[in-house]
Amino acid sequence: MGQFFGSTNPAADAGWSDGTARQGFFTDTSICIGCKACEVACKQWNNLPAEISPQLRESSYDNTGALGADTWRHVAFIEQDQNRINQAREKGRTLVDLGMPKFRTDDEAQAQAPPAPYTPPDTPEFRWLMSSDVCKHCTHAGCLDVCPTGSLFRTEFGTVVVQDDICNGCGVCVAACPFGVIERRPNGAAAVGQRDPEPDQADDAPGGIAQKCTLCYDRLVDGQTPACAQACPTTSIKFGEREEMVSQAHERLEDLHAQGMTEARLYGANDNDGVGGTGSIFLLLDEPEVYGLPPDPQVCTASLPRTYVRAGVSALGMLLTAAWAFGKRRR
Repeated sequence: MGQFFGSTNPAADAGWSDGTARQGFFTDTSICIGCKACEVACKQWNNLPAEISPQLRESSYDNTGALGADTWRHVAFIEQDQNRINQAREKGRTLVDLGMPKFRTDDEAQAQAPPAPYTPPDTPEFRWLMSSDVCKHCTHAGCLDVCPTGSLFRTEFGTVVVQDDICNGCGVCVAACPFGVIERRPNGAAAVGQRDPEPDQADDAPGGIAQKCTLCYDRLVDGQTPACAQACPTTSIKFGEREEMVSQAHERLEDLHAQGMTEARLYGANDNDGVGGTGSIFLLLDEPEVYGLPPDPQVCTASLPRTYVRAGVSALGMLLTAAWAFGKRRR
């Protein structure tokens, strides 16, 4: 096991030494059209069951609602009015304007022209925010750290995958995921077509194994692109080496800021966040909470060093107290 938190190479920490570059997604929500081609491609390739009774949610044009054991890609539909759009841009402008000061020589200060102000485009009366959510394949994955059976493992591509035949359905990983991604199958099934309970026993069956996105591991080992990225018609979902995805994300962010869209921001690209950065990078057009994402996700192992220190101090205090008590008693 590697370090508990911070920037690191997750595949190398897991023992892979073949030098394979870490793979990941960059999802640009600014060009997502909500077609759900990624959802369909994911379900078809991974043989995932359809919703039992698909219906549009009362809150949006959505029939899956959230990620789960049977939905590994989920497209969110979020409608915003003009006031909310203005608020998002104003908050984004605050984030853009905040930065570390740079020390420049006098010549550089004179040569550099004053920065052009951000001019936001005409604000529409309303807009749809559409975002294709997926497992984050965290650098420090809480689900992986707490799995008692070794069912979850880190691949040579830096992704996290569940092994169907090892998972015992305990559900510990579900509570450990800060994003609420991984979930157990509700009908007791291990996987589609495998060890399914009889129809008359399905209601009494215990929770099945945990399932989530594998970043199409079976396709990666054959040098293929994940099904969702392959099917995306607008290239909103991009796939490649994570370093390249982060670079593309920053370039796209700069382009949108130059167009006056100050609300644009990146999610998961910071290697020093609470999960050490994620394998799935997102460009958002509002705060993470609007998309149902935690603003500051934390892996459960991040607090272990502090816990060890506190336990050590407590143990030392108990030993000193016991030594003092016995010494006083002898006198």
